[in-house]
Amino acid sequence: MRRQLTVALAVLCLLGTGTASATGHRPQARTESGVVRGTDAGRVESFLGIPYAAAPVGDLRWRLPRPAPRWPGVRDTISYGAPCAALASTNGPRSEAEDCLFLNVQRPAGTRPGQRLPVYFWIHGGGLRNGSGAQHDGSLVVRRTGVVVVTINYRLGVFGFLGHPGLTAEDGESGNYGFADQQAALRWVHRNIAAFGGDPRRVTIGGESAGGFSVCAHLSAPASRGLFAAAMIQSGSCPTQTLASAEAAGTSLAQALGCADVACLRALPAGRLLDAGAATPVSITRGVPTLPGDPAEAVRTGRFAHVPVVIGANRDEGRTFAQGFIGQTREQYETFVRSTFGDTVLARYPWPATADRFTAAYLVGAIFTDAGRLAGIGGCPNLALTRAFAAHTRTYAYEFAHRTGPGLAPEPAGYVWGAGHAAELAYVWPSFDNGTPIAPTFDASERRLAADMVDAWGRFVRAERPFAVGVSPWPSFDRTARVMSLRAGGRSISVPDTEIAADHNCDLWVS
Repeated sequence: MRRQLTVALAVLCLLGTGTASATGHRPQARTESGVVRGTDAGRVESFLGIPYAAAPVGDLRWRLPRPAPRWPGVRDTISYGAPCAALASTNGPRSEAEDCLFLNVQRPAGTRPGQRLPVYFWIHGGGLRNGSGAQHDGSLVVRRTGVVVVTINYRLGVFGFLGHPGLTAEDGESGNYGFADQQAALRWVHRNIAAFGGDPRRVTIGGESAGGFSVCAHLSAPASRGLFAAAMIQSGSCPTQTLASAEAAGTSLAQALGCADVACLRALPAGRLLDAGAATPVSITRGVPTLPGDPAEAVRTGRFAHVPVVIGANRDEGRTFAQGFIGQTREQYETFVRSTFGDTVLARYPWPATADRFTAAYLVGAIFTDAGRLAGIGGCPNLALTRAFAAHTRTYAYEFAHRTGPGLAPEPAGYVWGAGHAAELAYVWPSFDNGTPIAPTFDASERRLAADMVDAWGRFVRAERPFAVGVSPWPSFDRTARVMSLRAGGRSISVPDTEIAADHNCDLWVS
């Protein structure tokens, strides 16, 4: 927490917004479960680690979320709650915590109950396997735009997305416990955010990667209707699995653990489940009461909540996932592409005359990006999804096109991350890092990009139309078929979708 606040304040200085010392004032708010007391950092009041549902432990493991219990007196909410159980990753250290259903509220200092400020509700990424709300300190967004920011934890991996016939028999469904947690947090916001000065009728849901998957699912989930007024999908798509697939994977896991029934699974230590479930596929499950239909089909056919949408991806999504190809030779690269995609693709992504040890990774990263090889993220599938949304609702599109930033991590030395997957996060959430703080390394042009993005995101939350002073106007995609190309140094500009399609070789990838 201390490092995150330090990073955020450093970036604020770099952006020229100023910093304020703590006032000593301890703000309070009355929730349905009791009074909470947060902290005041001068211009932002934070309430961290508020329980929004009962701890899903013991008999509540793999149960749909229950209401949070009440507490007497005043509860201090001055630090993030434990992250949900997950293996160690670039999103954080290993956690075996199951008591993890916490959310965080940050608001402008001096906000009064009933003030009805717009709300930005953020769902973190991490492949539904890792990550937490603590990675996304909202202070910068609050300071620059005056909105209320809510970040959340939700159950992950086999704790959040396990399907099993025995579990289905209990609740009438299984496989969506983490998604149901998100809905419970949205309902909590709907009931309680007015006490923090937020407006329950002006909630924008946003998320990146798996958070973007989740946003797409909420757009068609019946129980999510009416809980938000706008949506933002960053580097996401709409993947789901069937209940039969979820139950088959869960049954295999149970057998591997020597469990014949759900009672046996519930009796196992969290750490053993965590390790055993590392290879178990996890996905949001469709065909159940929580999510009856296929979100991807819902978008194509218009059967989703017709709220304003911002959707976008990064220019080089695949580079984040192609590092395993570093050091490969031309022969190894060509063998991989021929066997996986064929000679036509190899002809479009040929080995260059000048190469180094990163060349294979850059080429494979381009293929992964353009084809949307990883769950339909980026490139041509993202453009197709954008067009599908725009056929039914007001839609704004972007591509994060700054390709010379500091990257997600200093290693491997010499690797150019480009505008890889998750590269944009540090520009809106300066506390985000992959082991090393990113935002403090920004140059002046990148600090300008961060300011432009935060202003545009905040404008969308406030007025459902993205806009940032000093950059090119951001037209709606549904009316103009133009995409905002986000570039450093105040050079962002809208470009036709045909330019995006050409950059990603969509004539090759779209049949």
